[in-house]
Amino acid sequence: MADLRIPSLWIIAGFVVLIAGGEVLVRGASGLARAMHISPLIVGLTVVAFCTSCPELAVCLQAAFVDKADFAVGNIVGSCICNILFVLGLAAMVGALKVRARLVWLEVPLMILAAVLTLVFGLNGSIDRLDGLILFAGLIGYMTWTVIVSRRESKAVRDELARLGEYEPATGWQVALGKLGLIVLGVVMLVVASDWLVGGAVSIATYLGVSDLMIGLTILAVGTSLPEAATCVIASLRGERDIAVGNVVGSNIMNILAVLGLSSVIAPDGIAVSQTALSLDIPIMIVVSFACLPIFFTGHRIERWEGGLFFAYYLVYFAYLILAETDTVAARSFGSFIVLFAVPLTGFTLLVLLLRSLRGPNGDATPDRPES
Repeated sequence: MADLRIPSLWIIAGFVVLIAGGEVLVRGASGLARAMHISPLIVGLTVVAFCTSCPELAVCLQAAFVDKADFAVGNIVGSCICNILFVLGLAAMVGALKVRARLVWLEVPLMILAAVLTLVFGLNGSIDRLDGLILFAGLIGYMTWTVIVSRRESKAVRDELARLGEYEPATGWQVALGKLGLIVLGVVMLVVASDWLVGGAVSIATYLGVSDLMIGLTILAVGTSLPEAATCVIASLRGERDIAVGNVVGSNIMNILAVLGLSSVIAPDGIAVSQTALSLDIPIMIVVSFACLPIFFTGHRIERWEGGLFFAYYLVYFAYLILAETDTVAARSFGSFIVLFAVPLTGFTLLVLLLRSLRGPNGDATPDRPES
């Protein structure tokens, strides 16, 4: 028992710092939005998304430099799947999430396009330097447009405050820099906490005789998504639900366009894409990205039961990964059940909800266009 005390303390400390780091990050993000007079959604889509994607960026760039580029695809694709099913599902289970119209019309289609491009570029077995440049150029275009929209939004708010005699530009920038510092501090705390949690859990699992394979499929897989999970759950609890949804969608866009794009440019021979990724993981990433559209579209809310559906599917995917590595016969049977029954049933349910939302109470309702 003595051998488990130190790892247990690391886990406890990790959870404490994880919660504190998420709280600091959310406070910094909401404060930055107020100081810059822009919506929390834009902060979640950009600053928070980029910060919580930094661990993936560091891992993938390191893998590219040490000629382990094939590891990058698994990390990015797995993270995107986890962000939607596990992180967003968990946050929605805590409290129903409001979805802005611009997410339905812009960010979610962009996320889907990025996922599809990953499959298209990888069909020849690798994502080369040109493919990476195209992905990164897409990020530059998206960020440029977002900055233009946020500046327009900020200017309108500043003009109104100036008219009321309440705008203090110097103080506003000082507050914004302070809040940005809080965001950076929060990200550092989340990364450190994740490392403590994963390290402690791995030590305990190893002591108990759990195999390296099972540790990798379970503890490490979830551990890399803990920063996003903590941020989204705490944002949901605090009522900052734009930050929660924006963080997930923005992180997926950053993961593919920025992380995968930069890694492909840096890797000497591009990023290798395995046949397993092409036939299973990337298609699943595309499917779960598409699943966001009807769920986001219906009432522009993610209800608790929809979050529970996402979370349940992540548990199913998780179970399939474990079976695929330990019992291939059971994995094939399990996979057939999911493909032939569970997925079509869920797709039909979402389609019905989407059609009902499109028709509206009078049969003529259409969704709002995105804010600009």
